[in-house]
Amino acid sequence: LILLSRSNTNLLRMDTYARVIRNTVEVVTDEELRSLLDRPVRKVYAGYEPSGEIHLGHLVTINKLIDLRDAGFEVTVLLADLHAFLNRKGTMEEVKKLAEYNRRCFEGLGLTDIKYVLGSSFQLSPEYQILVHELSQAITLNRAKRSMDEVGRQMDNPTVSQMVYPIMQMADIAMLGVDAALGGIDQRKIHMLAREYLPSKNYPSPVCIHVPILHGLDGKKMSSSQGNYISVAESEEDIRKKMKKAFCPPEVEDNPVLQVLQHHIFPRLDTVTIERPEKFGGNRTFGSYEEMEQAYAKGEIHPADLKTAVAESLITILAPVREYLK
Repeated sequence: LILLSRSNTNLLRMDTYARVIRNTVEVVTDEELRSLLDRPVRKVYAGYEPSGEIHLGHLVTINKLIDLRDAGFEVTVLLADLHAFLNRKGTMEEVKKLAEYNRRCFEGLGLTDIKYVLGSSFQLSPEYQILVHELSQAITLNRAKRSMDEVGRQMDNPTVSQMVYPIMQMADIAMLGVDAALGGIDQRKIHMLAREYLPSKNYPSPVCIHVPILHGLDGKKMSSSQGNYISVAESEEDIRKKMKKAFCPPEVEDNPVLQVLQHHIFPRLDTVTIERPEKFGGNRTFGSYEEMEQAYAKGEIHPADLKTAVAESLITILAPVREYLK
């Protein structure tokens, strides 16, 4: 009976661990994550600069936060209005309005039963500001600039405010009292600064969980100026049109349609069905991304059929957001 109990406990722990790390590209460190999963209380956060459009790029971390919540983490979403202001995203009034809209988008996507925090609600406090200044004394201008290279705007001619940005992000981790930080892999350099310097101020090094930066629908870097993304509030017709035009090579590597399938569809749907006439093989249902990727790599799924299935699956997934925002 003791052995059976231990076996079940290990199985449950592996299930939790597998949920936490699925669709990630890096955990720093794996050993620290496993230790964290043994704690009765564990906290994680992710920060979002308020944006006019919440799109599939944001959905990667949103899906992972849902995984972490379901794995027993207390989740905090930082609506980083002050960060957005420092990174030239608009006036404080503008970014605060966007923050509220973004929160509603996140809730419509299922990110509920968590804590939402507006950055300016605590980032202007004396305690926070003193910590920022203390950290700024320890970090060189060169380190601060390098940490911002992948996340900042116009970094060929950065402003002083953009050098404060990564130091504030470190202070966020400390002040929010979280054990782990989640972000895209472009956040890695900032997170490594936090791991290196927070202990000198008597704060623990956070476990860092990084997810990939996905390609835009054209196979290039996702960019609002290029319009190569799908917004979570997109109409059904526009989703079908955009997916029909999406770049979908026969190869698996760097295929944006397969990336949508892996990171957005299968985390939320148990099965995906390719619908086609009998003369082309008839309908075929898949129960995992891996199974579907293998079939595509073998030429068993035509790119046009894949894009249609992904579009219809996205429409199903995003329907609650469109309804919630009405």
